[in-house]
Amino acid sequence: MALRACGFIIFRRLAQRSLPGGIEYLLLQTSYGEHHWTPPKGHVDPGEDDLTTAWRETQEEAGLGKEHLRLVDGFLQRLHYEVRGREKEVLYWLAELRDPSTNVTLSDEHQDYRWAKLEEACRLAKYKDLQDTLKGVQHFLEKGEGKQ
Repeated sequence: MALRACGFIIFRRLAQRSLPGGIEYLLLQTSYGEHHWTPPKGHVDPGEDDLTTAWRETQEEAGLGKEHLRLVDGFLQRLHYEVRGREKEVLYWLAELRDPSTNVTLSDEHQDYRWAKLEEACRLAKYKDLQDTLKGVQHFLEKGEGKQ
């Protein structure tokens, strides 16, 4: 059976800047392994639905909950890759930080975080499927799909 994880691509709009330069993405740096950068995500607990997992993991890993984020309709990305010989599926929804000045509170699983514009976010992300996802989000937002 494939491993399954769920999370959010979280972005914030900088009021003084218009698209595309006014969008930043939240990436968290793991405190284990290769210290890779990723959006908040985690494994689905038994009996838990996917979206509930995304909310729980985002709260645990970044200290951001439903009161801080607005779920953006019409965006869901599924990534498939192999981890230590096992298939893994990751589902990412899109969420906007309501107040761009809200603080991120990291769990022990992460050692750093960064709000990054698309180019830097893609450089930090390293993995092509995550880079493509971030570019897809940027395109989605530029088309006006993520408006309130």
